[in-house]
Parts: sequence; structure tokens; C-alpha cells
Amino acid sequence: MIALTHQPSPRMQSCQRTFVPDAKIDVALAHRQHADYCQALSECGAVVRTLNVNSQFPDCTFIEDTAVVLDEVAILCSMGTASRQAEPAGIEPVLREYRAVERILPPTTLEGGDVLRIGRRLLVGESSRTHNAGISALESIAARFGYQVTPVPVCGSLHLKTACTALPDSRLLVNPIWLDLSALSGYDLLPVPPSEPFGANLCLIEGNVLLPDAHRQTADLLTSRGYNVRAVDISEFAKAEGGVTCLSLLFSEGM
Repeated sequence: MIALTHQPSPRMQSCQRTFVPDAKIDVALAHRQHADYCQALSECGAVVRTLNVNSQFPDCTFIEDTAVVLDEVAILCSMGTASRQAEPAGIEPVLREYRAVERILPPTTLEGGDVLRIGRRLLVGESSRTHNAGISALESIAARFGYQVTPVPVCGSLHLKTACTALPDSRLLVNPIWLDLSALSGYDLLPVPPSEPFGANLCLIEGNVLLPDAHRQTADLLTSRGYNVRAVDISEFAKAEGGVTCLSLLFSEGM
């Protein structure tokens, strides 16, 4: 598995925030936490490539939002805020080393944090950053390769993956308050502890579950159910409304 990551921007304090309050970010600490995160990815079996091509953009470290990488194609996203619109072009040359590339173009918007792949199905959040036209644009590309797209209304969180991610057995870890659960009919849902509303964002790597160390009750919940859990400190990224999925683009090396 390839993990593309991006160094935090020196301008990270100016990043976009929607559902979290403004707070002082320690950029030096963010760099140390990012290095530890990359090390954790590597120890879980990923081949990590850390980029530094978009450092002028405050949100550049949240590389997941810039693309949706399927087995057959990489789809460059159209970002939901003006300050991020140039980021996908920066990573395009690297993605072309692994996949053919297609694009979703403005004014249509879709961000990768709203796209959760489970086998040949893509759950796609209808959020403040991803609109219906963006979902349709993604579907028009993905359907050519045999993927089914299911929209999932999101309220109260930035992206779908803030409130819903998949465990190794395809069970979904969810914050039910932030989702329209009717769109997830047929899935086995595991709610996060109410005291940890951001706990549903976890990263799945080669059967390992990576999650923030701040979500200790969620970690205990998953460990008690037999999942192999690893915790990392991403406190500075959480201040920027980021989670463990946001910090990497994960995909197989080639098909």
C-alpha cells in the first residue's frame, strides 16, 4: 500500500475551520506529530511518500481531500473552499506515477474526505464541501469501472469520514448524530462513545486500525472487539479539524 502524505504548511494557523473553534496551532509540534504519524503508517506496512509541493496553502497537509484514488484511476477533486482550489494540481504529477488521472472541475465541488470506499461501493457525503453535482460527477467516472455510488447526507461535521469510517470487517464506525443513517441501511454500525464525537475517524492500513490517542474510549471499544488498534497523537491537526484519514492518500501500488 502507498501512503502519500504532505508536510504541514508554515501557514497552518490560517487553515479553514467550519465546526471547530479557532485555536493556536503549534506548527513545530505538528511537524513532529506528522513524522510520528508517517512512522506509524510505515510500521503498519505502508510505503510512505511525504510531499512538500503545496506548502504555501495552509491546509495542504490534509492531502486526502485532493483526490479519490481507485484501483483503476485517480480522480482529482474540486475543492469546496477557494483557498484550497490549487492543491490538487500540485499532487497530480505524483498521482500520474501510479494511475491515469481524471478531474472533477469547478464550480462542481467534491472533496476526498467525503468518499469512503468499501469494496466496489463508494459512500459519498453530501456535506458543506461536497455537493450533489460533485457526487454525480464522481459517479459518472467511477461507474465506468464498476463502482456503485451511494450519497450519505452529513450534518454537524466537515466530511463523511469525520463521522463514518470502515473497520477491517466492513463494519462501519459511526457518530450517528452527524449522519442520515437511513443511507447506511444494510451495514452493521458500531456507534462511537457519545463523549468522543470525533472518534469515528480512523485509518485502516493492512488490517490495522489507526486512530488518535485522544479517543481512548473508542480505542478500548475497538480493542475489546478484537481489532488491532494503534494510537497516534494528532492534537495539532485536530485543532485544524483534521483526523487520521485526512493526513494521507492510501491506495494500492498498482493493478
